[in-house]
Amino acid sequence: MKTTETKQPAELTELLNENSIFEWIKNSADALNLETYVIGGFVRDFLLKRQRETKDIDIVCIGSGISLAKHVAKSYGKANGVFVKVSIFKRFGTAMITLEDEKTKQKIEVEFVGARKESYDFDSRKPTVEEGTLEDDQKRRDFTINALAISLNTETYGKFLDPFNGLKDLRKKIIRTPLAPEKTFSDDPLRMLRAVRFASQLGFDIEVDTFEALSTQKERIKIISQERITTEINKIILSNPPSYGFKLLYQCGLLELIFSEMTDLHGVEIIDGKGHKDNFYHTLQVLDNVAKVSDDLWLRWAAILHDIAKPATKRFHPKAGWTFHGHEDKGARMTPAIFKKLRLPLDAKMRFVQKLVKLHLRPIALVKKTITDSAIRRLLFEAGEDTDALMMLCRADITSKDHSRVKRYLQNFDRVEKRMAEVEEKDQLRTFQPVIDGEIIMKTFALKPSAEVGKIKLAIREAILEGEIRNEYEEAYNFMLKEGKKLGLTKV
Repeated sequence: MKTTETKQPAELTELLNENSIFEWIKNSADALNLETYVIGGFVRDFLLKRQRETKDIDIVCIGSGISLAKHVAKSYGKANGVFVKVSIFKRFGTAMITLEDEKTKQKIEVEFVGARKESYDFDSRKPTVEEGTLEDDQKRRDFTINALAISLNTETYGKFLDPFNGLKDLRKKIIRTPLAPEKTFSDDPLRMLRAVRFASQLGFDIEVDTFEALSTQKERIKIISQERITTEINKIILSNPPSYGFKLLYQCGLLELIFSEMTDLHGVEIIDGKGHKDNFYHTLQVLDNVAKVSDDLWLRWAAILHDIAKPATKRFHPKAGWTFHGHEDKGARMTPAIFKKLRLPLDAKMRFVQKLVKLHLRPIALVKKTITDSAIRRLLFEAGEDTDALMMLCRADITSKDHSRVKRYLQNFDRVEKRMAEVEEKDQLRTFQPVIDGEIIMKTFALKPSAEVGKIKLAIREAILEGEIRNEYEEAYNFMLKEGKKLGLTKV
């Protein structure tokens, strides 16, 4: 393959002129006599007018990328009176610095690497690396749209190098590998997930042969660490609409290998002419609905998992048809195991998702006019500060094709939210804490931490939630004394 120069896109002059960082790199490259290029995502995103999405720049040179990084850091720092730290990763032969563009005032990470060629062992995605040419470096790129390069040396400044017609693919909105896709994906199977992720983020199609290779090479994904797989899944979830990426993963067979609980949702079973909806596509619709109103990754995860236990709770009754009783509770119990398996955090983020999965059916049960304030109060208490997120999920869960039915359900939620707002204003339950705590109970009855203290605390909380007493000190204190008396306790 001969590295070729494609017709110069007019925008590239603007790209180089708008970013003063390239001037510093050009000057250092000339001083060290290093053939140097900006390559990859920064060029791609500029041509797609997605500059704001780009927070880093990849620089490749024919020679030592570390030496180039040190020179840029030193000259930039000296001229601007600042210290520029150079982070060196010897194992990968790369170096990274952070510079502030003088014109945009934006801080950008710049990574420098020497051009290289790679070869892979079958059992590992970690390549054997050798020094190489720009041609070698472009060959090792995952997709044609990420192999675009622009020269930064004075004599060839702005020269556009596009050996695989990446610009054409960019304009046709196509994801394609620069070399044979089977080899590209076999060498580094993570590229299969990246293909889907870029298609989902950019709204691109995956070229036919490239997509076929996703299917034939899918088993290779098993050598990739779970952490790297989950990073790509999260990026797909954060794309808009995220359903596109999941449909691609399902169609090529990768989803079954990396997230089988989700593919278990797929399909419709019919008995005696009665069928249920396809919970896989329903889940994707809920996910897209949430994505329209929130960029929160964990709310989107709640959308993915809200019906995850339906396969395990599916039952058929001759009269009632298909039921999924208790899927919300079982789904909440499944959530920690799924998070652990996918190497997702097991902290407050997981508990947030678990809470929404558990409560996602509760608001719709409150639409009846006969629902008491205590039922509203209890939901507000359990949802707490996540009440708004819960209601977003519940609204997103309405996916009927019957527009009048959707309208009716949304109006029901309007009434529920109005009732919730009224009760919330009166009782402040999102930050609810009974005025009588364990310390007061122990001091009053001269108790140490014990089951009796827990019983009294629970009784006070339930009485407040049921509206039997107000969350005010005197009422709650007198109630505490009565509960203590039931347990044979007397005030000290």
